[in-house]
Amino acid sequence: MNGFFDVPSDLQNTYWGLVGLHLREALIPVLAGLLVALPIAQACVRLRWLYPPVLGAATVLYAIPSLAFFVVLIDYTGQSETTVMIPLGVYSLVVFIPAIVEGVRSVPQETLDAATAMGFGPVRRYLQVQLPIAAPAIIAGLRVATVSSISLVSIGMLIGNQGGLGNLLNDGMIYHQPRLVWLSVNGTAVLAIVADALLVLLRVLVTPWMPRGGTGRTRPADEPDARPEPAAAAREKAAR
Repeated sequence: MNGFFDVPSDLQNTYWGLVGLHLREALIPVLAGLLVALPIAQACVRLRWLYPPVLGAATVLYAIPSLAFFVVLIDYTGQSETTVMIPLGVYSLVVFIPAIVEGVRSVPQETLDAATAMGFGPVRRYLQVQLPIAAPAIIAGLRVATVSSISLVSIGMLIGNQGGLGNLLNDGMIYHQPRLVWLSVNGTAVLAIVADALLVLLRVLVTPWMPRGGTGRTRPADEPDARPEPAAAAREKAAR
């Protein structure tokens, strides 16, 4: 079994080392993109005229091919992980900004008014009221950005051994070893599936008021739904 996971010496890494490199290069840009997108999205919520140009700029950046990004960055950051991670972080903005903006805008005005009446300032209201209610939309964007980033890391093989599991795909084609191609493609798919499943679990944990489905019986059409609406649940929590 150990021989199955052997990788060529030119990669200067083990298979599990490549897995760690792949995850590091995929997840750090996503987290950085989320941290950058949060204040930008809040500015777009407060200044509605700002949203179209910001989203347009993020879309234009997303349209830049990663190879072109590498050519520009390589003079400054060299053939390093940073050269791979910067484009991935920039690409995540086109997912995070609209997800956060639409999620925050979905918060009912009466909920915001109640929070203001309780003495919440803009920052506290944003962190303790708007973001928790917008959590489902934000986590949905996080799922898309994470899976996309995991798949795009492999492009880093174009600038040396910085493509994580994508390096195996490159070597598999060079040395005509289908085993390496299989390890690359399936390993990347497994990482994406596991990461997505963990984010689904995170959504379940941070949004207990969301419907789970699969209750075991079908509710009659004339039976009222006893579950509170998300906004109503948030208002009740704020009132307490």
